[in-house]
Amino acid sequence: MIFASAPILLFLRTRFFIITTLFFFFFSLSSHPLSSAAKHTCQFSFLDSNKLYNYTLFSPIRNFPHGILSEDGFYKVAVNETTLWFQLCDGMIFNHDPPICADCWDCGGPTRCGMECNALVANNIDGYHVCSTLGRGSNIDVDVIDKKNPHVGVIVKMSSSGPKNNCSLAVSVHCDLKGVHGPHTLERLGECNYATELKHPSGCAIIINVHGSGWGWFGTLITVVLCLFAAYLLVGIVYRFFFLGIRGVDAIPNLDFWVSLPRRTQSFCGSLVRRFRGPSQGYRSSYSPVNF
Repeated sequence: MIFASAPILLFLRTRFFIITTLFFFFFSLSSHPLSSAAKHTCQFSFLDSNKLYNYTLFSPIRNFPHGILSEDGFYKVAVNETTLWFQLCDGMIFNHDPPICADCWDCGGPTRCGMECNALVANNIDGYHVCSTLGRGSNIDVDVIDKKNPHVGVIVKMSSSGPKNNCSLAVSVHCDLKGVHGPHTLERLGECNYATELKHPSGCAIIINVHGSGWGWFGTLITVVLCLFAAYLLVGIVYRFFFLGIRGVDAIPNLDFWVSLPRRTQSFCGSLVRRFRGPSQGYRSSYSPVNF
């Protein structure tokens, strides 16, 4: 009886392990529902004349394995009585110093305040800190700061629509290969519209030349013709060398034609020149008049 129950116990343990693994996997996905969508919108390309500027803010770079993402889980800037928390290209994570404010129901509630949105602002109103969600989900738009100078950086705009008002946050990410600086400033542009800026290496674009000074379709045609000609010579040489037993230079197919090709080309060009220019000086046909 003991030996008969051993396979059953092994079967139950295996099923329990699989179910537990799947549970934690789906829980991890549901805890960050906006990660994949937000990261997808943080890919941006801008075409300027002959150059393509590619911005991938969340891609790992040197000294920044998480790209533009703050390793603390959020960026924070406080000016006067206003405090702003935000994360670019992902949701915020608070392992320390979480926001404590009223009216945080649309961004995680009192127990998970700030954990279910991209940006959150708290204003001191009558002695109470009242929160407003500035960005959530995939409501992210990326554009260059200056279209005339795309290398300056990009501006990331996020928004949130609520029952009371529509809020937004614009973060200017300036290109700086030296490191991260900021954010230090916070500007209020409207009733619930804010703007800040920082410097980060992820704001620098990868520049690709898309329209060089090449031949275009004509160069492609010439390349194809040369490849076909080389394949023809190679196949002909292999066939004549191995199957016909021809050795040396004679293994080249149609050798007489290729040897006489320069002379034929010269004769053809000479005939064209004479046709368009007429007879040269000193040349006289059989029917030219002769003065005695």
